[in-house]
Amino acid sequence: MPTNEKEINCYLFDQLTILDDLQEVAEKENATETLKLISKKRKQVERKLYQQPPLINE
Repeated sequence: MPTNEKEINCYLFDQLTILDDLQEVAEKENATETLKLISKKRKQVERKLYQQPPLINE
């Protein structure tokens, strides 16, 4: 379990990296439904990553 905000942010950046990789393949395959889902998931991760105030108040 993450213990601080920096660690949580690392997990969220890892998720964005995975979404980037999936998007690259989906674009090559012209998978429009998959691209829509990737876009939705990216927004969800970014909302957590860039929220104000931060996830954990120190």
